[in-house]
Amino acid sequence: MRRNSLALLAAIAAVLAVGCEKKKTTGEGEAKPAGNNTPVAQGTAPAPAEGDTILLGEVGSLTGAQATFGISTQRGIELALNEANAQGGVKGKKLAVRVYDDQSKPEEAGNATTRLITQDKVKIILGEVASSNSLAMAEKAQAAKVPMITPSSTNPAVTQKGDYIFRVCFIDPFQGAVAAKFSRENLKANNAALLTDNKSAYSIGLAEVFEPKFTELGGKVVDKQSYSQGDTDFRSQLTAIKKAKPDVIYVPGYYSDVGIIAKQARELGIKAPLIGGDGWDSPKLFELGGSAIEGNYFSNHYATDNPAKETQNFISEYKKAYNETPDALAALGYDAARVAVDAMKRSKDLSPEAIRDAIAQTKDFPGAAGTITLDANRNPSKPAVVLQIADGKYKYVTTVNP
Repeated sequence: MRRNSLALLAAIAAVLAVGCEKKKTTGEGEAKPAGNNTPVAQGTAPAPAEGDTILLGEVGSLTGAQATFGISTQRGIELALNEANAQGGVKGKKLAVRVYDDQSKPEEAGNATTRLITQDKVKIILGEVASSNSLAMAEKAQAAKVPMITPSSTNPAVTQKGDYIFRVCFIDPFQGAVAAKFSRENLKANNAALLTDNKSAYSIGLAEVFEPKFTELGGKVVDKQSYSQGDTDFRSQLTAIKKAKPDVIYVPGYYSDVGIIAKQARELGIKAPLIGGDGWDSPKLFELGGSAIEGNYFSNHYATDNPAKETQNFISEYKKAYNETPDALAALGYDAARVAVDAMKRSKDLSPEAIRDAIAQTKDFPGAAGTITLDANRNPSKPAVVLQIADGKYKYVTTVNP
């Protein structure tokens, strides 16, 4: 009886363990068809046969604090790979992507990258958006010498992890300088305050560039406050900022916090415009901030009213697939996947070294979010746009070149 009970308990435990693993691990070995609005399927399907398919890996925040970032990026990647497959794939093989959800957590991003390398044996890794997550990924990818392309992590330290790590977006020193220059020259701001997420490499990096650049241009930073991602009450920081009477408030955070910050700032009677970075770019910003987000500004990677052929073609195809206008994260996911595909087409073979070398040679690549030429540090030199939030939409204001 005791032996039978123990056996039964062991069997139950085994079933529960499998169930938990399926909940934790996401992704399938096949590229999903365009138009599938489900960002990722549950399960752990085996990788496709080496001779039939080239398997790429993707890590993204499909749930958690930055879920809209991950979903937009995943859709952009999916669209690019479906287009590549429709055109014959790469070297006579079809492309597939294994997707893992890192739940917006750096430790999960690192773990997922390890699985892609050791278990799935992918050729290239795409991701992440949040710089803190990409830093955790880059460490694993560089150690294993597997090429990684981040679509939109802007912290300089990401590509500094090593020569197998690339990006297709501009970096924080440029984006922070754009905000400082725009504040001084366009908004004529003399005084600025900073409100920074002290747990985000992205937010800290932008603030560290904004302050000296704003000062260099003749402005003065009159107050500096901080918060931690996920906080819901910013009134004490905003009250201190209000007393300093800044002309602008630089808030280089993510939409999930910025929407609430904007609402509380207006409730406190703060009239100075908020300025931010590409981390604001999400439909959720309007949902969280409501009318309080109106009239504020942020730097971004592209504008939907850019007449460039590559931009408009991408927007048209994305709308057909997902019935919505793509944000910058979708455009950068699309560009990252297309750069990966282009590199594999040009590489002498599909070894990690050959693919890495081909990515590094990317030059004048026509992306949806601008032309991409990678420099010696594996970063592109690209312009930024400044957008204003007006009438529930993003309105193009100006372009700032490197």
